[in-house]
Amino acid sequence: MPGTRTRLAALVAGLALAATGLAAAPAGADGPPDDTTTDTTAGHRVAGYFTNWGVYQRNYHVKNIETSGSAARLTHINYAFGNVTGGTCAIGDSYADYDRFYDAAGSVDGKADTWDDGALRGNFNQLRKLKKMHPGLKVIWSFGGWTWSGGFGEAAKNPAAFAESCYGLVKDPRWADVFDGIDIDWEYPNACGLTCDSSGRTAFRDVMAALRARFGQKALVTAAITADASAGGKIDAVDYAGAARYVDWYNPMTYDYFGAWDAKGPTAPHSPLTSYPGLPKQGFTAEATIQKLTSLGIPPAKLMLGLGFYGRGWTGVTQSAPGGSATGPAKGTSEDGFEDYRVLRTKCPATGTVGGTAYAKCGSDWWSYDTPATVAAKTAWKNRQGLGGTFFWELGGDTPDGELIKAIG
Repeated sequence: MPGTRTRLAALVAGLALAATGLAAAPAGADGPPDDTTTDTTAGHRVAGYFTNWGVYQRNYHVKNIETSGSAARLTHINYAFGNVTGGTCAIGDSYADYDRFYDAAGSVDGKADTWDDGALRGNFNQLRKLKKMHPGLKVIWSFGGWTWSGGFGEAAKNPAAFAESCYGLVKDPRWADVFDGIDIDWEYPNACGLTCDSSGRTAFRDVMAALRARFGQKALVTAAITADASAGGKIDAVDYAGAARYVDWYNPMTYDYFGAWDAKGPTAPHSPLTSYPGLPKQGFTAEATIQKLTSLGIPPAKLMLGLGFYGRGWTGVTQSAPGGSATGPAKGTSEDGFEDYRVLRTKCPATGTVGGTAYAKCGSDWWSYDTPATVAAKTAWKNRQGLGGTFFWELGGDTPDGELIKAIG
């Protein structure tokens, strides 16, 4: 994380499923139950990440999910992140997660936390309150992420023990009612992210199978996965098709295809929906990602379209159109080369679109990001492909009144 077809494609995917046996897992066997008929699941899911560290410098709290109007539009919240260390699931930030005191003004329901022995506080208690206000809302605890994915290699050595540890943490009696399942954000199985993993092609499948076995059929088991659809790329390194029977859905991270980690450019939108002349690398579009995953036999309804509520940018750019050279990352509030949409919308308003994503040039800075208009177009595309819904990174990047989430169709 920072941090993607037609009826014919659906038919082809269905035939491929039958051929591979993916479609043969009935509810109650070793696959998840068919949940595609309710309006909070396939086709209508809207899942947003909430980061536990956002309560510090960014001052974004669970209450903001409510006051922005986002809570009423979400079907799922992914709580990021739990750690993966020593082959187990572990707390990411105990203070932010379950200890921080919220007074009445900062609390979702206007009622202050208590210091009573055993009382739950922090984000977990605020999420509990938010769920009471929105009974259909589900919360999934995400583990890993870019920084903490290095622990999955050890976990994959004993998937059953790893799953047991995760179940014990997610279902801890202090907050068992807060979470409806678990999400695995392994960046990247059998490939390189912040660190390189050599656990093998089947390790991810084995981990997801163990999690499904331990969590059972009623809990949600999901995973954020690579969007690298290039030949011989990260999708090819893993048996995502084999693991699909164990997950309720996948979140292909169809953003961060391009960015100022390539300091000299060429400039390109970080989340192109479709290809365009001059695209720096083939297979690096949401359309290519979804095509590749469905071609493996993964049902479209088990795939979400990923959106970034932020932009990626370069400086030292003289060319307004994509494809220009640069001298390095543009200045960002918390990270160079990165900025929230809520800042960019006024700091550097969009001047054009390419590949279904907006871009902007301000002085020598060049940014790409999604706007309400491109979000609406992308989610209309998602509906035409029969995908399971939309997810985004992350809630704190939107405006105080939820401009982007309100554009999701």
